Amino acid sequence: QVQLVESGGGLVQAGGSLRLSCAASGSTFSIVAIVWYRQVAGKQRELVARITNGGSTDYADSARGRFTISRDNAKNTVYLQMNSLKPEDTAVYYCNAILFGSSMGSWGQGTQVTVSS
Repeated sequence: QVQLVESGGGLVQAGGSLRLSCAASGSTFSIVAIVWYRQVAGKQRELVARITNGGSTDYADSARGRFTISRDNAKNTVYLQMNSLKPEDTAVYYCNAILFGSSMGSWGQGTQVTVSS
């Protein structure tokens, strides 16, 4: 199994930046891609950005041009650099892994991002 731990959230003013980290452990050899999601209370979890083992990336329309996903293979860590943050980016951010066979890793606690106007 693969475990994910998110960190780096916090309170920031609109227009500011944060960098989130997602550290993977366990059977990391089985990871096909790492995905960042976010969730607002009472709403469905939504995909924010994804990076594959091959380095391909894609983004939700709301994140494209402002967020950048990257990875450090030596540290088994994926980052989400978030710039030009908006109040509507306020959410709990989670990462998870897509594994061979299309299963997923274990959900972590998430990290809270709050953007004040």
